[in-house]
Amino acid sequence: MGNILKTTLVCIAAILLQVGLAHSSGKWKIGHVRSAGSVVDKDVQKFTSTIKKNSQGTINFEIYAANKLGDYSVVQERVSFGEVEMYLGPFGTSVDKKLSLAFTPFLVTNWSEARRMYSSSSPLIKHMDSFLQAQNIKILGGYPVYFGGIALTEKPNQPTNPDVSKEVIIRVPPMRSFERTARELGYTPYPITWVYARMGLKTGMVDGLIGGGAEGYLGLPNIRYYVPIKDHFEYWFMYMNLDLWRSLSTEDQQIISQAAVELEEERYGKAEQYELQSLEDLKSKGIEVIEMNNAEFEKTREKIQKKVWPVMKKDIGPAFEEVVRFAESGQ
Repeated sequence: MGNILKTTLVCIAAILLQVGLAHSSGKWKIGHVRSAGSVVDKDVQKFTSTIKKNSQGTINFEIYAANKLGDYSVVQERVSFGEVEMYLGPFGTSVDKKLSLAFTPFLVTNWSEARRMYSSSSPLIKHMDSFLQAQNIKILGGYPVYFGGIALTEKPNQPTNPDVSKEVIIRVPPMRSFERTARELGYTPYPITWVYARMGLKTGMVDGLIGGGAEGYLGLPNIRYYVPIKDHFEYWFMYMNLDLWRSLSTEDQQIISQAAVELEEERYGKAEQYELQSLEDLKSKGIEVIEMNNAEFEKTREKIQKKVWPVMKKDIGPAFEEVVRFAESGQ
């Protein structure tokens, strides 16, 4: 019994030492999905510089842009295990389907509703934080990106009518909510991660994509049409390893939290304009933007809420109903 206790204490000490060394070395790995020099990359650079400055250089970062640490679902696991300290991006659902709550389709319809829904005090964020504690992940804040749409290489049958079969295969993120949404919109879903989406378009494996937005689709090969369907609100999370967070002093926790708040506030101040500019950028590249009128949007939204939301309610449980009630109270 004494030997077991000694072994346990040694293991605990080793873990604490590893966490402490990660902090004292000042070199934390932080990754994101966009290319070096992009708007996202510059925002992350400012975020990390603020933390370094306010911590008197005791916390320093090495930034890994363009998925250099792996696809977002892979990095999520790496942060959970402490291999990567921090990340900015979406969450995958392979470990816990309840995390699809953040991507509930047609939950919000405009930027005002989105800001309320994804605020730190909202039930959505509180439930996400609770779900992620089991994965040893701490949510620090967020990064609003855009409303989602569908990018296509060919124009399908009646692209704004959800009741018409499009006879088109499109890439969807490997999440059941996106798969069901694509199918209810009349498309054939093909689940692959974002890392392989470009290859899928080049090879003709897929003829389009859902799960991104105008800015995310810029530069993808063979795209000729874009439907700003607003199927979901793309909100990325700034998060870190929970054990590392708990090892920090209260002062360092406040420094990181404040930097995350400033990052999110600054992004909200310009995100909507960036979204509009991205639509113009698509048009300037010769991509036809197929707009939906209000009647088409409401018809689509009602269908997805009727067909997809019950599936999500089953996967997520009472948290889903609470978030829906919160959304309806603000509309």
